[in-house]
Amino acid sequence: MKKLKTLAAVVAALGAVVAAPAHAGKTLDAVKARGQVVCGVNTGLAGFGAADSNGKWTGLDVDVCRAVAAAVLGDGEKVKYVPLNAQARFTALQSGEIDVLSRNTTFTLTRDASLGLSQTAVTYYDGQGFMVPVKSKLKSAKQLKGQTVCVQSGTTTEKNLTDYSKANGLNIKPIVFEKLEAAEGAYFSGRCVAYTTDASGLASTRNKVAKNPADHIILPELISKEPLGPMVRRGDDEWTAIVKWTVYGLLEAEENGVTQANVDDLKANTKDPVVGRLLGTTEDTGKLLGLDKEWLARAIKTTGNYGEIFERNVGPKSPLQLPRGLNNLWSKGGVQYAPPVR
Repeated sequence: MKKLKTLAAVVAALGAVVAAPAHAGKTLDAVKARGQVVCGVNTGLAGFGAADSNGKWTGLDVDVCRAVAAAVLGDGEKVKYVPLNAQARFTALQSGEIDVLSRNTTFTLTRDASLGLSQTAVTYYDGQGFMVPVKSKLKSAKQLKGQTVCVQSGTTTEKNLTDYSKANGLNIKPIVFEKLEAAEGAYFSGRCVAYTTDASGLASTRNKVAKNPADHIILPELISKEPLGPMVRRGDDEWTAIVKWTVYGLLEAEENGVTQANVDDLKANTKDPVVGRLLGTTEDTGKLLGLDKEWLARAIKTTGNYGEIFERNVGPKSPLQLPRGLNNLWSKGGVQYAPPVR
């Protein structure tokens, strides 16, 4: 009997530990003290992270930053955007210059295991492709044998190009540039036969930079897997969880029909226990993250759910006109699948 009582006490103690609120991590403390999330973004990739002539930042990656700020600080505008090129992005995060890197960055083993950084959640499933002028009459990447291809250095794109060329005996001649703008400019000036980057980036570049987008085609082959998403510094599990679960929460909001327009009405009237958890009306999931119970409701009201973010920035009705494809919910033929917020 004494042993049973001891065992029961241990189980109860463990249950208390599991249910205990999270302790605020050093990044969360710094963000709250500063009153601002410092977010590393692209120097200018339409649909993902770009500033207009008035300095207003928009894009899928930018909306992730806004959602995190809304969840943590109560205001999606409390974000400082730091534009970073491919070479500087990881150093900026490692050094503490930024709190989160939300900059079309591919998750890989090397980056996860050797940079002192942590991957969070995939916000866009992509793959590397090639863009060529229509007048080149090229129809397949396999026709690039011996041709010049513009590519940005310090990226998985550069490594994938080398691997693809070797694997297919193409002897492709990479012309490498440190800055994205330089690689794009070289391609459009005719210095390279093709330009390669993630397919979403190709669509963005064609729409933004080409004098006539119809003069350029994106070849059908994708030569890699490019799961893109925000990264944070390793060693701050609380901040990692906040960024990760903000993305997951936006996905689960879409799955359960919670939108930017109806979030307030659902907070007041929903009888769905899942929606109640998402909006903090039936359970307080925020305390597990060091936040208040309405953290996710604020994020949804700021940016909309994941589907709304996708549609607004890169979807078929946006200037990029990208299909939802793999980035659709798992229940609609895609691979976006979020663990439950509970």
